[in-house]
Amino acid sequence: MGEKKLMMKELPISERPYEKCEKYGATSLSDAELLAVIIRTGSNSLRSTDLAERVLTLSENKRGLSILNYLTINELKKVRGVGKVKAIQLQCVAEIAKRMAKSNAPEKLCVSSPSSLAQHFMSEMRYLTREQLMLVLLDTKNKVIFSKTISMGTVNSSLVSPRELFIEALKNDAVSVAVLHNHPSGDPTPSKEDIAITKRIMEAGSIIGIQLLDHIIIGDGNYVSLKERGLI
Repeated sequence: MGEKKLMMKELPISERPYEKCEKYGATSLSDAELLAVIIRTGSNSLRSTDLAERVLTLSENKRGLSILNYLTINELKKVRGVGKVKAIQLQCVAEIAKRMAKSNAPEKLCVSSPSSLAQHFMSEMRYLTREQLMLVLLDTKNKVIFSKTISMGTVNSSLVSPRELFIEALKNDAVSVAVLHNHPSGDPTPSKEDIAITKRIMEAGSIIGIQLLDHIIIGDGNYVSLKERGLI
């Protein structure tokens, strides 16, 4: 005979996530219990809470729910008991969380400091596995007109063209611009190439009268502002 399937109803009521949430609220649930509600069912030998624990400990470097931002569908499917549907559900939960975090920001962000700009884009950029360069266009009151990803992959001077940046700025009547890019390593320390790109953009902007407000490098929950470093 095969292994007996472990059912959620075998747990004491106080340990069943659905009943626990109903009685005490979602804040009473652990990370694993929250995921178990999404996963719903376990495997032949694992309850959904046990399966959730396996997902949360997939990485030696990351722990807790934030790990979902780093895992691909294929990586999730490698966990015994997680099929395609569960993997997609978990990825969608992570995306919902990121969009909710971004939606809490003002509809039209006013950039009052490097930290306000960094925090606005942090949830969107901190979990990216490839470098991306984001262009942010601003009006006379330092309010964001719109933002756009300009390049993907390693950010270097051969891929980033100040011409492309400022064409966008001129088309949208921007008074100033800011650029952000992420370091997938999580360490936002600027490289020599980052500094060189910043100087090229700043020099090009000064010629056409559009100021570079800042170049911000996003890490994993932290950032570096080249303006704060005195490089702009």
